[in-house]
Amino acid sequence: MRLQKIQSTRTNNFKDEQMLEKIQGVWQESQPHLTQQGAVYGVYHEYESDYKGDYSLTIAIETAHEDTNNLEISASAVYQVFPVDAADEQGVIKAWKKIWQLEEEGSLQRAYTLDYEKYDTDGTKAIHIALK
Repeated sequence: MRLQKIQSTRTNNFKDEQMLEKIQGVWQESQPHLTQQGAVYGVYHEYESDYKGDYSLTIAIETAHEDTNNLEISASAVYQVFPVDAADEQGVIKAWKKIWQLEEEGSLQRAYTLDYEKYDTDGTKAIHIALK
């Protein structure tokens, strides 16, 4: 699947005091470009190490156009999907905390290639984690 980049930022969940502002900012800056009828993606990539390291977050939409600036979700990649409680304002954060907990316990083997949150037009949300 090809994704057209809208806006990006680089941050760290634990060491960047501006992390929340950066993430909120990239979503706000993307809003005018998210008028299409398809799903919206929050793509996590360019990992420095694990979830405690720096990473890039890119807001993206599906596209059929080939462009060297696009992100590519490999058809051969294996993902574990974590549904998000869309009714819970903290649903995405809670899902990420569960992912980190599973990783710490050793029951989730992440590849740290390209992970993404998918926001479907029907209101459903899910986090897709690339596995080793």
